[in-house]
Amino acid sequence: MSTGNAIGGHVLVAGGLATGGLRYAAEIGAEMAQVFVTNPRGWALNEGNAAEDAKLRAADLPVYVHANYLINFGSPTEATLENSIASVRHTLRRGREVGALGVVVHTGSAVSQPREAAFRQLRDHLLPLLEEIPDDGPDLLLEPMAGQGQMLCATVQDLGPYLSALEWHPKAGVCLDTCHAFAAGHDLSTPEGVRETFDALHAVAPGRLKLIHANDSKDVLGAKKDRHENIGAGHIGAQGFAEIMRHPAVAGVPLCIETPGKADKHREDIDLLKKLRG
Repeated sequence: MSTGNAIGGHVLVAGGLATGGLRYAAEIGAEMAQVFVTNPRGWALNEGNAAEDAKLRAADLPVYVHANYLINFGSPTEATLENSIASVRHTLRRGREVGALGVVVHTGSAVSQPREAAFRQLRDHLLPLLEEIPDDGPDLLLEPMAGQGQMLCATVQDLGPYLSALEWHPKAGVCLDTCHAFAAGHDLSTPEGVRETFDALHAVAPGRLKLIHANDSKDVLGAKKDRHENIGAGHIGAQGFAEIMRHPAVAGVPLCIETPGKADKHREDIDLLKKLRG
């Protein structure tokens, strides 16, 4: 069985990024934490608080940042593309300021334009941002989506052309969301499906898996619907998560819940994952 998987969650930060975030992490028993550093559903680029940033850097807790949900480097809309560039650059800077190990960004959609044009935009606009990341800066973690619409990356195999458009840049990592992967057709509810999925991930992008968003699925396999469920209460099931943590490609990779509910439910999910970890 793989060992060393820190298990935590996306934390609520009422009362300050570090003060509130660390309090919530302790309340739910988190061994790692994911935070927003700006409004995830708006383009405003909020500046941080130096004192709060210092507290988060000093905490004995691995930290990850989730970027704005609106970011889309495949969009044919110029304003969306310009805002996406500014938002990723800002979030990477804020990630360095809080000591984050990675910044998670959704892989986006071609919307109404040809996929080839969307991939050219990735190369032209996201690759330069990767080049700006210093050696000690956070990796940019690409999160494949559930497969709805004209998504550029949903299956593990889709990571190949996506990373190729970014010239396999060393600062480009992967954040795999279990609900998204299940919705896209990867059967994470069975030992065979887990093995096939993570074997394929290792073959396509060896060593690039840096974070797992551990979310059960409200919907059936291949539904292409991004609806998270609490661990063990959805169609992946508790045993699926136990199998995921047994796969060699997952050794040492943190698991971060983004499940429904508040602190009591989040603690239950984290406690169950810890139990399944063994």
